Amino acid sequence: MPKILRIINRFNLGGPTFNAAYLTKHLAPKYDTMLLGGVKDASEDSSEFILESLDIEPKYIGDMHRSLNLRNDRKAYIEIKKAIKDFKPDIVHTHAAKAGTLGRLAAHRLKVPVIVHTFHGHVFHSYFGKTKTRLYKNIERYLAKKTSKIVAISDIQKHELSMIHKIAAPEKFEVINLGFDLERFRVNQEALRQQFRNTYSLDDHEIAVSIIGRLVPIKNHKLFIEALVNIKQKNDIPVRAFIVGDGEMRSELEAFCRLMNIDFTSDPTQKSSICFTSWIKDTERVYAGSDIIALSSLNEGTPVTLIEAQAASKPIVSVDVGGIKDIVLENKTALLSESQNVDGLYQNLLSLLNNEDLRKTMSREGEKFAFEKFHYSRLVGEMDQLYGKLLEEIN
Repeated sequence: MPKILRIINRFNLGGPTFNAAYLTKHLAPKYDTMLLGGVKDASEDSSEFILESLDIEPKYIGDMHRSLNLRNDRKAYIEIKKAIKDFKPDIVHTHAAKAGTLGRLAAHRLKVPVIVHTFHGHVFHSYFGKTKTRLYKNIERYLAKKTSKIVAISDIQKHELSMIHKIAAPEKFEVINLGFDLERFRVNQEALRQQFRNTYSLDDHEIAVSIIGRLVPIKNHKLFIEALVNIKQKNDIPVRAFIVGDGEMRSELEAFCRLMNIDFTSDPTQKSSICFTSWIKDTERVYAGSDIIALSSLNEGTPVTLIEAQAASKPIVSVDVGGIKDIVLENKTALLSESQNVDGLYQNLLSLLNNEDLRKTMSREGEKFAFEKFHYSRLVGEMDQLYGKLLEEIN
């Protein structure tokens, strides 16, 4: 059977791990797969429980970290080369930037027949200054020449990468949407809802709005907080917000809440306008207990939280950035506003808070849409077809 060496940046909680895990598990036994990954940052939550649930044993690249470090990166490159020599894969498939750089360089150097890379997002907008952004674009253009096929996870992402950022010609790309095991967002919903609402002392009449993700600058949580402040100041709506996640901006966001004069807590026994919950692994409990899911990022690839929210039958309020329009149905499953537009996010949030019937209608549409487009069985089938085509071309 063909061998695949799959390499992921690091085993932190997020879409890339789900993608790599489902492909590793469900492409077997047709393909023999080894999964390699780097080390998560201290501020990130581990995704190892995902691998454990699928009975996958990954191998770790101890020197591959999120941050740029030439010494560590060289060590990681050597480790990847050793893995390739030992495993002798027919395909090396890398996921996200760091793994894509080191993995593709090593695979090309060792003449692996097929090299595939998946962009789960990109850093060409809202991450760095012009000089560093230009450098990363040039690196990706060079790597694209060494790659058999580049997988974009949405049509919008393919357009951005090929037509705007000029990483490679459009024909170099294959669009394959992410896929997930969505059944867990259908089962035990009432019990999970009660658990979440009991934990955070939510009364039946209170509306819970949750935002899920790393507390880092690109996620722009301050926009969400500002919109919530407007809700609280201008309306008499029993709404409470839950910021689910953790990261480097935790203290800064708490200070911002003080500046905006909105009460917050990290103690689930205390009722407050905003609760910083830190990481919650069983996110199905968060979705079940929430009434609305929000997103306020400066940039996104394909945010998993919005796919999961729709599968869990929750309406969405989000900014319109990156590939979001590829994973929601605007005005049917999600209300979208312009990036960094506080009033737009506020008005959309207000519309949902004031209209329970609209929330219910969007919930039904979201569940139907998510299960049709984002189930892992479709992901696995489309990736299998791509691998088969690429292997045929080299024979």
